[in-house]
Amino acid sequence: MSPSTSPAQSTATSHAPSISGAQVFKKFIGYYSKYKFLFWFDLVCATLLACIDLAFPQLLNFFTRDFFLQPAPVVLGALGLICVGMVALYLLRTGCQWFIARWGHVMGARMEADMRADLFDQYQRLSFSYYDKNNTGEMMSRLVTDLFDVSELAHHGPENIFICSLKIIGSFVLLFFINVPLTLIMLVCTVVMAAYAAWINYRKRVIFTENRRTMAGVNSRIQDALGGMRVVKSFGNEVLEAKKFEHTNRLFVDTKERSYKFMGRFHAVNSLFTGLLYTIVVVGGGYFMVQGQIEPTDLAIYALYIGIFLSPIEQLINFAEQFQKGYAGFRRFAEIMAITPAIQDRPGAVELERAACANSSSNETGGSGVRGDIRYENVSFSYDDATEVLHGFTLHASAGKTTALVGPSGGGKTTTCSLLPRFYDVCEGRVSIDGADVRDVTLASLRRTVGIVQQDVYLFDGTIRDNILYGNPEASNAEVIEAAKRANIHDTIMEFENGYDTYVGERGARLSGGQKQRISIARVFLKNPPILILDEATSALDNESERHVQESLAELSKGRTTLVIAHRLSTIRNADKIAVVDEGHVVEEGTHDELIALGGTYARYCAMQFGV
Repeated sequence: MSPSTSPAQSTATSHAPSISGAQVFKKFIGYYSKYKFLFWFDLVCATLLACIDLAFPQLLNFFTRDFFLQPAPVVLGALGLICVGMVALYLLRTGCQWFIARWGHVMGARMEADMRADLFDQYQRLSFSYYDKNNTGEMMSRLVTDLFDVSELAHHGPENIFICSLKIIGSFVLLFFINVPLTLIMLVCTVVMAAYAAWINYRKRVIFTENRRTMAGVNSRIQDALGGMRVVKSFGNEVLEAKKFEHTNRLFVDTKERSYKFMGRFHAVNSLFTGLLYTIVVVGGGYFMVQGQIEPTDLAIYALYIGIFLSPIEQLINFAEQFQKGYAGFRRFAEIMAITPAIQDRPGAVELERAACANSSSNETGGSGVRGDIRYENVSFSYDDATEVLHGFTLHASAGKTTALVGPSGGGKTTTCSLLPRFYDVCEGRVSIDGADVRDVTLASLRRTVGIVQQDVYLFDGTIRDNILYGNPEASNAEVIEAAKRANIHDTIMEFENGYDTYVGERGARLSGGQKQRISIARVFLKNPPILILDEATSALDNESERHVQESLAELSKGRTTLVIAHRLSTIRNADKIAVVDEGHVVEEGTHDELIALGGTYARYCAMQFGV
């Protein structure tokens, strides 16, 4: 028996694993690799911008203390060159600012798109066990809302830190040349201010994470209510849904209010620090001027530099909030990306067609391709370490034949069929196709081999043609029409004003149940798989629709290995084999006549349904 990942094991991977801050940072930095030129040129522009801002007070100091004191003809003769130089300098600054504002944001948007594509791919890799436990609205929140703030962080993060660091460090270096004692006082005050900012933002991190979670809850509540709007209206429960939404919305407001409480205190204290710095300049500057340790012109230059480094400090303070939002969003993103899918290809997995050919040539027929001989061998399965749904389940579905599964709800019929395309993995035993364990073949080839028609049909937003093409996106228009004819839906489609270009609405809302079902059958015709699963495909239809769909299913099943789950026993009387599944294992199997003659569970079901 091949080892497998049990549902119990897969559950462990379904929850977002804990990841360290270093791992989050490393993953975030990795997204810059595709945009190295934009990133480095952005920093070059940031460097030039910071240097030009730092240079202006020095230029002013040079002109006012030295150059402008020279004879008038010399000064007047040079003013034109000074004007050209200053204009060129600030044109360069303008160009740098333009690049940062435009291409820096473009880089952030592209990184956001890369993250969103990676997250969407990860969602598609995750197994059914993950979707069993997580809400669609919350997943959409991670995909859309969380990553928006990440985009802003990706652009402004390195740029803001770099520019502000240059300006602050450069300002202090130049201030030390003017007056060391006064600058030391300013430095101590600034360090205290920075420490307070770091402490407050550390405390705000938890609140921003809660904001993300409650926003995901709002999205989840909206998605659930809008998705079930027909049920809401049919029960007249709009007021109830409004109360549910109000509760979720209130949780979000509460976390926002907590964050704004911190923000108000934070900005108020920082405003106090800013006033304190200017007070130190005036009082300290006056003291050192009286002592003869600083010139009046130097004090004016000193005040200019205070303005230069206060601006980046305020930027960093504002950026701190942006960082917390972006970090919280990216951490939630990174947690999902760190999940290992419970169902994935094993090392050395081969194409099912290749494995089937190898087994066929080494055994009896020597044929090619997938024949569709299915075996469940002593299979056991449970969801989340709960009571076993299947135990000791053994069944053989012969290639090209129809095998029906009947029995009470919860007996394990749908679970049995879900194990075949590896929506879940068995805990014990094995499921094989043409002798090949389904865990030893690639998922792509396995699922390419199996077609499924379900009771709850899902049609995608788009046209009828789009939905049929889902079975084979490369199919021609003629093949689409042929599939529709074989599904007994072509004539109905042509009665619509726009024919195959008819818009189906969300989840096929503009079509009847029978029409949706036959369109889903048409796309399976287009897929043309050798194995077919029919999961109660007609149980929700009226008699007329059921007749049309049954004709389509009969055509679809020809020459294919078919597993049928049915509660209406009239639909499976002609099956080649009927297996009665109860309490997780097969209790009876045979043809309809054989099981009636046996007088057991199946005969009792028939008596209840047909009154015989």
